[in-house]
Amino acid sequence: MQGLILAAGMGSRLKKLTENNTKSMVEVNGVSLIERMLRILDSKKLSRIIVVTGYKSDFFIQYINGLNLSTKIVFINNDIYDKTNNIYSMYLAKDEMIKEDTITLESDLIFNDEMIDTILNDARDNLALVAKYEPWMDGTCLKINEKEEILEFVSGKEFNFHDANQYYKTINIYKFSKDFSTNTYFPFLEAFMSTNGKNDYYEAVLKIIIGLGKNHIEAKCIDDSVKWYEIDDEQDLDIASSIFSEGEKKLGKMQERYGGYWRYPKLLDFCYLVNPYFPPKKMIDEFQYSFKTLLEQYPSGLKVNSSLCAKIFGVSVDKIVVGNGAAELIKSVMGTLQGNVGFIRPTFEEYPNRYDKLNEIVYIPNNNNFSYDANDLIQFYSDKDIKSLILINPDNPTGNYIKKASILELLNWCKEKDITFILDESFVDFAEEEDSSFINEEYLNLYDKFIVVKSISKSYGVPGVRLGVLCTSNTNLIEHIKKDVSIWNINSFGEF
Repeated sequence: MQGLILAAGMGSRLKKLTENNTKSMVEVNGVSLIERMLRILDSKKLSRIIVVTGYKSDFFIQYINGLNLSTKIVFINNDIYDKTNNIYSMYLAKDEMIKEDTITLESDLIFNDEMIDTILNDARDNLALVAKYEPWMDGTCLKINEKEEILEFVSGKEFNFHDANQYYKTINIYKFSKDFSTNTYFPFLEAFMSTNGKNDYYEAVLKIIIGLGKNHIEAKCIDDSVKWYEIDDEQDLDIASSIFSEGEKKLGKMQERYGGYWRYPKLLDFCYLVNPYFPPKKMIDEFQYSFKTLLEQYPSGLKVNSSLCAKIFGVSVDKIVVGNGAAELIKSVMGTLQGNVGFIRPTFEEYPNRYDKLNEIVYIPNNNNFSYDANDLIQFYSDKDIKSLILINPDNPTGNYIKKASILELLNWCKEKDITFILDESFVDFAEEEDSSFINEEYLNLYDKFIVVKSISKSYGVPGVRLGVLCTSNTNLIEHIKKDVSIWNINSFGEF
């Protein structure tokens, strides 16, 4: 068994990362793609490894030779790499592939060595490694039956999301027997190129072979535990670096994304709380029914959306502003504060992150469960020179909850001290106390320096839509924030 790596391409979508390197020389966590791939293949005792080069060929060959691998490396140069696609690189390797069974790989892959073990240990002569389709994947897919026989290759143009649950993504790792290469694949490839030229994908030939009912090649679906990723751009590189990290480093890289965890299908995210009963099926059906319109049309401006929000929450339009998530409103209101600000820790860090640390006065509960009440805050801050106090209730991440009557006591204390009181009640709908919200004209009118912030994402189970509101009787502040955020800060889906 020999290996073949197709590595002629430029990798233009990686921009500056490939100005002085080939695509496969780009590093993930300090190790280049090609080095990782070659060392895995080197450990499998293959007879040799064929590498088809192109872009920066001399530099690339020198780099590979410097790795001091034990397996013999054979280089083939595609000198028209910028005018052809990988079908031509595969064609250039024909004379070598008809000599011996071959594992073929594209050089923009990252994977663990179990991947190669999977294809080597399978007794079938001709195989395509595949994975169950996930939303982050792109490129050629296929359909298979319960016997792992390939029924159909599905190109990007033919992809239908209605059939996505039937699709498997090709990993771009294949096993071709000597006989298959000699008598089936390359005769079809040469015929294909004579008609369609050299600027296509080698999988287009497999599509034709399968389409003619010549089921010479089968699929092998990898186990979920086998890690892999295809890297085409910087976003892919970022995701791959997190997947192939371990322990705290992995956690840190994933947390730096601040979301987007749907790109990791096997990841369960417990870091935020959303209503498990929302959105209801009817709401989802309405979204789907209106999807094309919402996608293609501009949303209403801030004025209209504030009016809609005022109607829903039952407050005057001049006392409420809607935001692209509560985070947008937090950034805006924190920019208006001056002097020392009281923060309770541990807390949702978006508030202190938006303020000068030199002006933080932090209260940390002195107990094991980080519990506190209104009296604790009043006693602590009574002799502190603070101009504002920020309370998240229920707190994030501790879950500490101060009942409504006690919040009113704290509000009156802030009023007496002329302290701006910002109450974040993003999680209030999860409190056991009924009628616990302060988004109400009666409460807002108690004090013009009383500000209520709420993330709608949590209550309605739609964090991806990004919706939040800020309410206060300080109409000047509302007008300031409306001018501070963009006129189209809410997309059509949020408005809907």
